[in-house]
Amino acid sequence: MTVKTKIGFTTRDRIFVRGRDLADDVLGKMDFIDMIYFTATGTEPDACTRAMTNAIIVTATDHGLTPSAIAARMTILGAPESLQGAVAAGLLGAGNHFLGTMQNAAAFTRDEIGGLTDNDDEAAYAAHAREVVRTFRAARRVLPGIGHPIHVAGDPRTPVLRRIAGENGFDGRHWRFMAAIESAAREEYGRLLPINAAGAVGATVSDMGLSPIWARAFALIGRSAGLLAHLMEELDNPQGQKIWDMILEQDDSAECAGIADPARGDRKEQ
Repeated sequence: MTVKTKIGFTTRDRIFVRGRDLADDVLGKMDFIDMIYFTATGTEPDACTRAMTNAIIVTATDHGLTPSAIAARMTILGAPESLQGAVAAGLLGAGNHFLGTMQNAAAFTRDEIGGLTDNDDEAAYAAHAREVVRTFRAARRVLPGIGHPIHVAGDPRTPVLRRIAGENGFDGRHWRFMAAIESAAREEYGRLLPINAAGAVGATVSDMGLSPIWARAFALIGRSAGLLAHLMEELDNPQGQKIWDMILEQDDSAECAGIADPARGDRKEQ
């Protein structure tokens, strides 16, 4: 039985990635974005793809004390020796409510755009978008990529991402479709449901010609860096302990057990 991968292999004195010598042909010659595409596909990205991917990954890096950051901080509180475990804990929550929404939005643009082409006019996009919105509403399905609980007047990331997409040739029919969906949703629901960052990334990834899973991959790569930043801060300014203390303060049994005593500096389990 033979087990092989096309991605790379190692000999006693060499390491090869996609057929290239890591030391001689890759180190110092490829940046991280190049390496992402090269290891995954065997080809390097062009300048436009590199710039757009960089913007998407930066967008996903950090959004504050989100569930993924809280999960990472709470994990490092219980296992301070496990930096990798804390990062993993944060990434495990990248599902259909957080981070994974980028993949959902990309799949939505790809699956629901129908037969619309670059040659269709705005009226055709508007008509199809109205049909999609009404279908989703009738089925009580959430429209991926629009609406935001905080940025109710418009996600500040969206116009910037669309500008960068346009500068690099990725403001195509999927972006036009998402814009039409935003307009149709406003008409159908009677209020603005702006294209959010997930919708912006989803439309861009589709216009880049990539499969939807790439949107989640970019989100995971970016968020890994963000989680590491939270964990570095946790060492100097612990928030995980404060979160646990808030919970203990609400627990009468904790006070009875003596573990919520404010005079105690150590609340680790005994």
